[in-house]
Amino acid sequence: MQVGFVGRSQRWRGLALVLAVISAVGASLLPARADPLSREVAQLYSSVSINPPSASGMTVCYGFVCRRRHELAFGPGDRAALSRIMASGRASPAAERAAVQKAVVWLDRRLGPVLGTDKRIARADFRYFDDKHNFDCWDTTRNTTSLLLVMQGWGLLKHHSVGDPKYRGNVLVLQTPHNTAVLVERGSGAQWVVDMWTRAYAQTPEVMPVDQWVKLD
Repeated sequence: MQVGFVGRSQRWRGLALVLAVISAVGASLLPARADPLSREVAQLYSSVSINPPSASGMTVCYGFVCRRRHELAFGPGDRAALSRIMASGRASPAAERAAVQKAVVWLDRRLGPVLGTDKRIARADFRYFDDKHNFDCWDTTRNTTSLLLVMQGWGLLKHHSVGDPKYRGNVLVLQTPHNTAVLVERGSGAQWVVDMWTRAYAQTPEVMPVDQWVKLD
């Protein structure tokens, strides 16, 4: 009887181990945010038929309106690097926004040699006839939002949450259409753009209040 009990005990431990592995794998496939995506953020992905980011990776868009794509899987080194960057911003909302700028530059450098976007220029669009090396503002909005969602899912954002993308483009004053990713400051509710399209490869993205950004061209 004792032998049978030991055998059953070992089988139960084996089953528990299998279930733990399945649970861990499943967790890595969960969306980067526990709460549902807003309609506006979800539209960023559904409009080009890609999945939102997960805790383990994201679809990178380039080539203008996501006509070219790359599946980026985050390894332990990637997560460690982003964790170190974001740790420098724990002291205050302003420090965290500065850390987010560094994280976006990290992503740009991470992707550049792989995609060829290390040749990209600021404010690129279809008029430059170099889609294979560039992002348009739709690409940068998706990619930046995805990075922010991943970092939020990892618990790296203390002072902000990921907001809905913002759009500008007043034809009455000849303002060029443009859109960008957004952070929302916890507590105050202040909205801040994180805009890498207006900067060239590996340059620090613009971070400013949405109310200021919508007046620019």
